[in-house]
Amino acid sequence: MNTGVLEAICRKRDGKALSPEQIAGFVRGVTDGSIPDYQLGAMLMAIYLKGMDQRETVDLTIEMARSGDMLNLDGVEGVKVDKHSTGGVGDTTTLILAPLAAACGAKVAKMSGRGLGHTGGTLDKLESIPGMSVSLSPEAFVRQVNRIGLAIVGQTGSLVPADKKLYALRDVTGTVGSLPLVVSSVLSKKIASGADVVVLDVKAGNGSVMPTLEGSMALARSMVEIGCRTGRRFCALVTDMDQPLGTHIGNALEVKEAISVLQGACEGPLKKVSLQLAARMLTGGGLARDVDDALVRLEAAIQNGASLQKLAEMIRCQGGDPRVTEDTDRLPGAKKILPFESPCAGYVASMDTMALGNGARLLGAGRIRQEDAIDPAVGLVMRVRLGDRVEKGQPLLDLHLGEHSDLAGCTRLLEGAFTITGEKPDPRPLIHSIVEGPKQ
Repeated sequence: MNTGVLEAICRKRDGKALSPEQIAGFVRGVTDGSIPDYQLGAMLMAIYLKGMDQRETVDLTIEMARSGDMLNLDGVEGVKVDKHSTGGVGDTTTLILAPLAAACGAKVAKMSGRGLGHTGGTLDKLESIPGMSVSLSPEAFVRQVNRIGLAIVGQTGSLVPADKKLYALRDVTGTVGSLPLVVSSVLSKKIASGADVVVLDVKAGNGSVMPTLEGSMALARSMVEIGCRTGRRFCALVTDMDQPLGTHIGNALEVKEAISVLQGACEGPLKKVSLQLAARMLTGGGLARDVDDALVRLEAAIQNGASLQKLAEMIRCQGGDPRVTEDTDRLPGAKKILPFESPCAGYVASMDTMALGNGARLLGAGRIRQEDAIDPAVGLVMRVRLGDRVEKGQPLLDLHLGEHSDLAGCTRLLEGAFTITGEKPDPRPLIHSIVEGPKQ
């Protein structure tokens, strides 16, 4: 047992601020393995319950960023741009905006994560593409970004190793939704991965990691303020997660939907949010005069096929089968598809987005335990959105099942996930707020 961290745990448990030395010692113990998991879990829970002030959060972020190698992107020509989402359901924006921005001249050097809790992970989605690798050495990462303007990989073991350990533990200790833990996790990776411009997508609603809109707004402001202190350019969009952003929930299913958007065959909230985020990447990188100019350029990259070609190019470079961009039937498919029907007629007044994400997880689209394998083919495909009129027996969604799917458990969650009423609900804004950093 590490007695130094025990003192820090007790101090945080009692609601007191940790000293810079205590935070540095905690991160050092996470990194070198000298602190056992039970003490790490205790500290995470203490932080979750008692919080951290801004000085503590800055110290934690910087110490985590310095816990391993700092990726040097000086070898990449031009402005390097990146994006991060705090995690949602049916949230496939990275697979859309990254090739879009690259097709418009941005250098997208992106390190992504795996599924956390009820949310999906970009790496898990990419690995549903046959042959696709999300592991590149730092040197290969830089070469690929220079050559094609785009790479999406997982963080290496030497980059922010403290976050890699804490990220997995947060998922299994019920501490995902802690503001200082989210801020330090996101920003440490972005600081260490070397991008010049970072656009944040902070989710708000019942499917987000923060329980209230006010909490999501506070998270966005905190991340932008702390991020800009590092000398990089940060901005954030606070986007709605009271229903899945896209219609597909699950790894290969979400790749399929992203390809459909890039083919110009799919409109809707997923495309709108992806375009707005990508527009800030272009303006932050000096590649567009303003957001309106950026949106015109991005839409053109969809219509002329440049963004889809860029996605295919990245897949090819990382060992995957680029033909999936032309034929999505090459992606893994479910063994069985069943409809989930509405119990009554009326309007879809609300959805429990977290229940939908957890339902897909029970089918095998995410992990219940750290060691669980993911079935890339399974998940949910939404048939309705908030405000839609439905009849009794009409499918609300389709369940894409695999051999090991927990159909009974998923069905129990889905039975409480929809509220059907006689009155049509008021529409919700898709983007609640935009938080800009200081002008450069």
